[in-house]
Formats: sequence, C-alpha cells, structure tokens
Amino acid sequence: MNFQVEYGGLLEAIAGEADQIAMRYFRNRALRVERKTDGSAVTNADREIEEMARARVAASGLALDVLGEEMGETRGSGNAKLIIDPIDGTEEFSRGIGTFGTLLGIEREGEIVAGWVSAPALGSRWWAYRGAGAFRDGRRMEVSGVKQLRKSMVITCGTDQRHDLEAIARMRRVTDAAQTSRGFGGFWQHLLVAEGAAEAGIDLRMSAWDIAPLMVILEEAGGRGTNLSGKRTIHGGSFLTSNGHIHAEVVEYFQ
Repeated sequence: MNFQVEYGGLLEAIAGEADQIAMRYFRNRALRVERKTDGSAVTNADREIEEMARARVAASGLALDVLGEEMGETRGSGNAKLIIDPIDGTEEFSRGIGTFGTLLGIEREGEIVAGWVSAPALGSRWWAYRGAGAFRDGRRMEVSGVKQLRKSMVITCGTDQRHDLEAIARMRRVTDAAQTSRGFGGFWQHLLVAEGAAEAGIDLRMSAWDIAPLMVILEEAGGRGTNLSGKRTIHGGSFLTSNGHIHAEVVEYFQ
C-alpha cells in the first residue's frame, strides 16, 4: 500500500500551516505560556496548531481518528489515527530556543505507517512512509554502522524533578561507557540517530505523540526504537533509539 499517496498531502499541509503558526508566535510577545498539572509548559501556539490539524483532518475526507497532546483522543469510524504533538519542545519554544517541532504520525491497525517532523526554526523537515525509506529535506537518511557503545555518541534527554533518580543514574552509566555524549533531548536527538550523526538517543519519559513519527522515521533509516526495557512500542513511557548495532548493549544498562 502506498501510504504517501494516501496520507502525504494531508501531513504536508498540516506541517506547512503548523510552521507558519509556530513562527508567528516564536520570540513574540503574543505567546502565552501556562503550566499543566505536571509542570510542563503549554502555549497558545500549541493549542492553535492542534485545532488546525483537527480541522484539516475533518475536512480531508479521510477516515482518521485523532490523538493529540493537548486535546486528547477523538474517535471516528476509521481504522487509522493521526497522532500529533503540536509543538514538541514547548519549553524550548517558550524560551526562544529553536529546537522545537511539530510531530505527526499515522497509526493504522496498530502500526505507525507514516511520520513527519517539521522544525521551522531549524529550517528542516524529516519524513518517512512505511516501506519507502526515511528522508530529511528530500535526502535519504541511514543510520551509522558503529557496532560498539565505546565507539559511539549517545545523546540524552535533560533531567528534572519529575525523573526517577535510578533511571538518571543508569543513563549516566551509558554515557560514561560511550565515546562521547551530548544532552539535546526531544525529537531532535532521535532524528540525529536516524541521520547517522549519533548512535543512540535516550529519553526517560515520552508519550505516544512524542514517539509515533520518530519510530517509523528511525526504522525506515535502518535503526531501532524501543522503550528502555527493549519493547517495541509507542506506549512504553520512555524511548531508546539506536542504529540497531548497539541497542541490546544499551538496554542492558536499564535492566
């Protein structure tokens, strides 16, 4: 099945309008920042992008449910679902840092079949359709061929008061075992793995809307994505990505 033909037009249209909305608010006094009950940031830009995406799905004629970070799940009559994080990296976005993006995934019969990430402040888009490869700005991506953690770059999430101290300690042991490490967090670290710039990315806490597009992009680039226990799922609450070669070695640190 050609998932690009079926969903590509909708995903590209949502990404394009999301870019416009995000950049209209970015580093602008019109941006309003609130705190959710878990302490994470949400802005008027997040809500506007998700509302736009839902409206585009409704007007598309496609049988799609919608699951979004800000407005929850809306069920229709479809066997497929758009999963959206309107702005991943809202904390960065709210502080004028450009490492934010809109994340869009299509889940069909339990499998992620399409994924788009658009990061307007970085001037880049990444996308993949199941069985058709992964791309950044039209150029095909492939993970690295490094086969040992001690020769790898590992990129990790930031830490805060909501993280489990034992998980933080285990993550630190991974970075100590690697050749080098960085702490970018969010979608970007996992896309750097898909591009072959790094060998592993670790997020201690992620939701389905954070993971969905990254999973298919990474796998289509030849990599592997699981939760920290090694289970392939977007609902595992954490996300570990790798070039595949060092995946089992990194998972061992979290057992």
